Formats: sequence, structure tokens, C-alpha cells
Amino acid sequence: MALKLKPLGDRIIIEPSEDDDATSAGGIIIPDTAKEKPQKGKVIAAGSGRVNDDGKTIPLSVKDGDEVVYSKYAGTEYSENGKEYLIVRESDILAIVG
Repeated sequence: MALKLKPLGDRIIIEPSEDDDATSAGGIIIPDTAKEKPQKGKVIAAGSGRVNDDGKTIPLSVKDGDEVVYSKYAGTEYSENGKEYLIVRESDILAIVG
């Protein structure tokens, strides 16, 4: 089922990647409550872009399908159909992977 959200302006919807490594380097299993949130994910949808002072739309640097690294405490969490998403501004994205 498709996501029922369309981001506005310079907003981007990201599906955070799952961190499968639940074991520390020493072999200790880390519970979900102690894990850090991932900072990498896949762009699911992107808005039309930021509007400057002259009223012109500046297109976003990322597009659907890009894998990105974003700020640690960025965005707003959103859940739909049991999946977690993150809505961030383009300025919260630090890099495109690959």
C-alpha cells in the first residue's frame, strides 16, 4: 500500500534503515531500548522545493529512492500501516550515500 503523504515545500519523507547489528563488538546483545536511532534512510517522497524571496521555487537536491544521512535529532516521526517514517527539511539532510 502506498504512503498517503505528500511532503510540502522543502520537506522530505525518509524511511529510516533498520540497524540489524544487535550485538556489540564484545559479543554483548544490545536491547532495542538501548540502541541509538539510525541516521541513515531512504527517501520515500520529496516536496517541490524551497520558495525563495522572489517567489521562485528552488528544486531539492535529493529525489525519491536516494539513500541519505540525516541529523541525529532531525524531523518529525510519523507512523502509517505499522511502518515508521521521518519527515525532515532538506537542511536536515547531511549527505547522499553512494
